[in-house]
Amino acid sequence: MFRLRQIDSLEAPELAPYRTMRRSAEHAQQGIFVAEGDKVVRRLLADHRFGVVSVLLPPGRVEDFTPLLNARPENFEVFLAERQLLEQLIGFVLYQGVLAIGKIPPPPSLDSLLASSPRPLLLAAIDGLNNSENIGALVRNCAAFAVHGLIVGETCASPWLRRSVRSSMGNIFQIPIIETASLTHTLRGLRNTGTHVVAAHPHVNGRTLTQGNFTGDCCIVMGSEGTGIRPEVLEVCDDAVAIRMPPTVDSLNVTSATSVFLYEANRQRGRM
Repeated sequence: MFRLRQIDSLEAPELAPYRTMRRSAEHAQQGIFVAEGDKVVRRLLADHRFGVVSVLLPPGRVEDFTPLLNARPENFEVFLAERQLLEQLIGFVLYQGVLAIGKIPPPPSLDSLLASSPRPLLLAAIDGLNNSENIGALVRNCAAFAVHGLIVGETCASPWLRRSVRSSMGNIFQIPIIETASLTHTLRGLRNTGTHVVAAHPHVNGRTLTQGNFTGDCCIVMGSEGTGIRPEVLEVCDDAVAIRMPPTVDSLNVTSATSVFLYEANRQRGRM
């Protein structure tokens, strides 16, 4: 059941997550994330696997969200404030003026992810990605191309940052995510299960994307645009392939490159 509460200040303790939206480390320690925007908040409210702490809406939007709010199993408050007031209090222009605080779910173990995923397995892993909006867009690509899980390396920003969740358009709620303390260790574990680990990495052996084999259980590893995949991560991969491009172009944005790789994996599996 939800309770409506009109506010004219964010000073109340229960409103702290909205006051501190730029201090993402605090949210991670509390196990919470910020959902921003109409579609993202709707998807959070509709997915009962994710806990909801509170919602913050302009008064005129309550009726739009009432069916989703009524369907939630937990008790929480829906704070009401005009969008202009929220922008003054929070300090930046809000995306549609609709916000919610959700609970980060416990991450699945690698073993449970492997056991629950259909075959052939399709996983993605990222190394060295720090731009939260790129990570969110990459998560959206993973959802679009039926990826069974995303492994986030220790050198990456969290996919649960506000901008990541927003850029994913709420598709982060569909993708099991493992934030690992050692990407090399996790990839070795995958290889031990027979999963083929393929690095998206140019200038290694001249092999191109269509020469890679994505038909069986596989994990595609994407690196940062600046430095690519770290040498120690590349070393534990079974193969490294690159997208064929003219010499006048260095590389694609990591989110665009991920789409191309995942499309090829689905094409080889007869899904495209």
